[in-house]
Amino acid sequence: MITIIRFETDYQEGAHPEILARLSLTNYEQTSGYGVDVHTEHAKELIRGVLSRPSAEVFFMVGGTQTNATLIKYFLSPCEGVISVSSGHINVHESGAVEATGHKVLTLPGHDGLIDPDELREYMRAFYSDPTYDHMVQPGMVYVSYSSELGTLYSRSQLADIKAVCDEYNLRLFIDGARLGAGLVSDASDMTITDIAGLCDAFYIGGTKNGALFGEAVVFPQPEKFNLKTFRTLIKQQGGLLAKGRLLGLQFEVLFEDGLYFENARHANIQAMKIRAAFQEKNIPFLIESFTNQQFPILTNEQHKKLSQKFSYETWQPLEDGKIAVRFCTSWATTDENINQLIQEIKNL
Repeated sequence: MITIIRFETDYQEGAHPEILARLSLTNYEQTSGYGVDVHTEHAKELIRGVLSRPSAEVFFMVGGTQTNATLIKYFLSPCEGVISVSSGHINVHESGAVEATGHKVLTLPGHDGLIDPDELREYMRAFYSDPTYDHMVQPGMVYVSYSSELGTLYSRSQLADIKAVCDEYNLRLFIDGARLGAGLVSDASDMTITDIAGLCDAFYIGGTKNGALFGEAVVFPQPEKFNLKTFRTLIKQQGGLLAKGRLLGLQFEVLFEDGLYFENARHANIQAMKIRAAFQEKNIPFLIESFTNQQFPILTNEQHKKLSQKFSYETWQPLEDGKIAVRFCTSWATTDENINQLIQEIKNL
């Protein structure tokens, strides 16, 4: 019987051993619920320190879908929608969670998974040039991902240009950071986490896809701009407030005490670059140029059939020439052994 080696996602494994050890060590501690505990407060302080923003507000939530839907609902009035590229996670992979809160996802075409700042400005100009705009869903915020759904990255200047458009039209800018770590440690990135904090109204630091059992850390870099007294209540209303909240805080405490968050992401990227190099050596093309932990080679049906006998990966999209784009995704736990086995099979294609 062949043991299938899995490369579908970056959350297939449980959690980093250091997190599991801390959970076990503190298992019998008695703390208040809902994140009112010393571990959660310490995690918040660690994150503020990494951001160099001592006044930032940090909230911990269970998962990415709850986080996206809750933040978007918080930022928008009932008649407003959120702008996203058509390939954005909230538009394609969250089962209409945003629409379920009563807000429409307003899509723009993506360029390698990214919003073009000039197209965003033109969209807003055209919207307000329409004399009937008040009969339409009003754009109230912009949603971007770092890294994107295709593993691509905004440059600092691109994100600054998007923020300038948002400021011009009074739009909130929200960054989905489910794979923030992979983006920031990429060799193709020119941004730091402090840059991210300075170029948006809110973002989140993804734990689920970077070594935590579950959890995301929502950050408001400038909380004085917003009335956050109701935000925790909204989290509860949306089903995102964990009763055993210290389990969230403790995981981020471990991730940010000694740089483990960035080490995990760096390991995932390094392993992905090995996969990338192996496909390149076989002159196998890619759907997209990604320098993060997601790689999108284009396979013939014969190559796909051969690889899929030993490896599990995501079928991304069929192409007009009969070939198929697939996704290999690495994680904090991807082993050299599994990578080497994959590389050998790629060589044999």
